[in-house]
Amino acid sequence: MAAHHSRTVRDLRRENRTAVLRRLFFDGPMSRLSLAPATGLSSGSISNVVTELLTEGLVEEAGSVDSDGGRPRTLLRIAPRSGHLIGVDVGETRVRVELFDLSLAEQGRAERPLPTRGTARPDRYDSELIAGHIRDGITEVLNTARLTPGQILGVGIGTPGIIEHSEEDGAVVHCTPIGWEAVPLERMLRRPGHLPQQVPYFIENGAKTLGQAEMWFGAGRGARSAVVVLFGSGVGACVVTDDVEHGRAVEWGHLTVRVRGRRCRCGALGCLEAYAGAEALLERWQEAGGQPPPDTDEETALTAMLAGAYPPDGASPTAGAYPADGGAPDPVAAAVLDETAEYLGAGLSDLINLFQPERILVGGWAGLQLGSRFLESVRRHALSYALPYPSGRVGIDLGALGPDAVTVGAATLPLADFFARGGRRLPAPPVPEPAPGWRTSLGTRLV
Repeated sequence: MAAHHSRTVRDLRRENRTAVLRRLFFDGPMSRLSLAPATGLSSGSISNVVTELLTEGLVEEAGSVDSDGGRPRTLLRIAPRSGHLIGVDVGETRVRVELFDLSLAEQGRAERPLPTRGTARPDRYDSELIAGHIRDGITEVLNTARLTPGQILGVGIGTPGIIEHSEEDGAVVHCTPIGWEAVPLERMLRRPGHLPQQVPYFIENGAKTLGQAEMWFGAGRGARSAVVVLFGSGVGACVVTDDVEHGRAVEWGHLTVRVRGRRCRCGALGCLEAYAGAEALLERWQEAGGQPPPDTDEETALTAMLAGAYPPDGASPTAGAYPADGGAPDPVAAAVLDETAEYLGAGLSDLINLFQPERILVGGWAGLQLGSRFLESVRRHALSYALPYPSGRVGIDLGALGPDAVTVGAATLPLADFFARGGRRLPAPPVPEPAPGWRTSLGTRLV
């Protein structure tokens, strides 16, 4: 027989606190009267929970509104300074660390660039270097905001690859394209003298953190199902459906789009990422005769490629602009981008047929840089390759949150956990008992 698990009074109190905190976060400021129908709780439960949260400083008053013939109603909101969160984006061009308050307003940031295209960049990123960048970035933003490590509720990290959760090592990252095989990233970050042990780390695929940000605050709000695509140096996707509320990262970039095709960074042949990631896109442009500016990073090189392929209508070239011949259109760049749009469209059609989402949102630094003109071509190819029924019911648009979406989404991971615990901080781990025979201030401990 299945074991019967009943909720305790403590469980009910936690759930009630969670309901109030989430509603105030997404829809606040709100009055006690409006919180009751919004959360489904009784007025008595609302009164008890709000009193607790006000006493603890998690909630604060935020003015008042007139009522119908009665006294003005006091509005409540999450107290922004009652907690702080850190979001980290382990990208393929930089490591970005951002500090947020409890309203997810940015309080500080630090960036550490990674090796660029023009510096004979190794394919394998040093995991110790990345971990060091994260630790240094956390220290920098805390010092800037004059916070202590104990004031942090949690750290969320978006990183490339598949995340395995190990009881011994915490989050372990598997990412062949950057040479990470079973990298114990959480254990590497939990070195003594850094953050207190009770500060939780939440390490997830970067596409998932991007997806959560877009679903909470961006172009995915209100959708019951969506696919959020991260288009950067490589490509990935997060699938959000009714049964997977916070999304599931899928290695969409390693879907085979051409049998015995180009060699991908993962070692396989014909992956979508070998044709559609920004790194591969720039390589194909150069192989076809394009001339990226020398010694530049991927973002600058992609800007130059777009300037050559899509010069502004009627605009005269500016002095010193790329291309070197004075800004004339680059047919090679245009042809490579057109081919890339078809590959991406074919890849999106697979997502449409498999998951039948309401929306597909394209984000990531490269996706946003390519913009609406490129997306229109991608959309046309996607709809032509997909089945008629699901393709007629999907919208394909750019994400709404810009280049910081991964860090914002990463910060929502500890925030969601904090709310799920009813706004309770995790306790500090117990101090281990001295071993038998150790000398203490009270003398030798006897067994």
